[in-house]
Amino acid sequence: MAHQNLDSLDKKILRLIAEDARIPFLEVARACNVSGAAIHQRIQKLSNQGVLKGSQFIIDPEKIGYETCAYIGLNLKNPEDFDNALAVLQQIPEVVECHYTTGDYDMFIKIYALNNHHLLNIIHNKLQPLGLARSESIISFHSAFSRQLPIADVTTDNTADEEE
Repeated sequence: MAHQNLDSLDKKILRLIAEDARIPFLEVARACNVSGAAIHQRIQKLSNQGVLKGSQFIIDPEKIGYETCAYIGLNLKNPEDFDNALAVLQQIPEVVECHYTTGDYDMFIKIYALNNHHLLNIIHNKLQPLGLARSESIISFHSAFSRQLPIADVTTDNTADEEE
């Protein structure tokens, strides 16, 4: 993956909008001591480079009835079925993340279900047909925190320095 070279203004903008995605651009401009047009241009540049991948409202799954959050490690019988398994997983709305991993699992997914019975139905009716050799489920009782990564300075040897 290509690492983008960010200057100090880019980093300051990213810190501000990561903290509050709804912050008005004019407020960002004031904090950065530049024009609103400059902020718009920088945001557009960061979006075009793929540094920013949009903005979104975060829905609390529990507030809309999804009481069970689980992480499931999947092992496929045939590793050449990855593309097919990924296509099927993308069609299951309760699967909100999917990662290719090293270690014990071929893939690791995050899933929300209405309750444990719903989770069991998803596992039996939607995941097992993927051709799993085995799976392991871990149920999350509660998310302690979730956050954005810090915008750190990166030196030439690819180690992160302290924030400015």
